[in-house]
Amino acid sequence: MMFTQPIRRLAMPLLLALVLLITPACSTSAPTVQAPQLSSRYTQIEQGNTPAGQDFGAWITQTSKGLITDAYVRDNNKLGVVISKDVRPNEVRNLTKSLVQGFHKNFPKQDLTVLMYAPDKKLILTAQYDNKNQQIQYQS
Repeated sequence: MMFTQPIRRLAMPLLLALVLLITPACSTSAPTVQAPQLSSRYTQIEQGNTPAGQDFGAWITQTSKGLITDAYVRDNNKLGVVISKDVRPNEVRNLTKSLVQGFHKNFPKQDLTVLMYAPDKKLILTAQYDNKNQQIQYQS
C-alpha cells in the first residue's frame, strides 16, 4: 500500500500531461464536439466563446479520464477547469502546470490564465502564464 502512494502521485499528473501534449500532435483533424446532454436541473456552461475555445474546452473534458468534470475557454486566453473528487489537493498544482502547457501549445504567443475550481465550484488555484518570460505564477 505504501509503495503505490508515490506512484499514484506521479502517475496521475504525468498521465494527463501526456494525454494533453501528445494527443493533439498525433491527431490529423480537429477534435469533434458533441452537443452536451442537458437535463432539466443543470445546464452545462458553454465550453468556449470561440470555435477554437469551444473545441479545446470540450476536448479537455473528454480526454481527462474523469479528472476534469467541466472546462471553459474565454477569448482563447483564459481556461477555467472544474476538477473531480479524484484529484487530491497535492496533485492540483501539477495538473494545473500540465493544463497550462497544453493550453499554451494550442493558443501560443499570448499570456494565459488557468483557473482551477474544486468540485463544489470554488476557486482554489490561479495560474498566470507570462509568454514573454515563459514563466508560470500561481496564486491560491
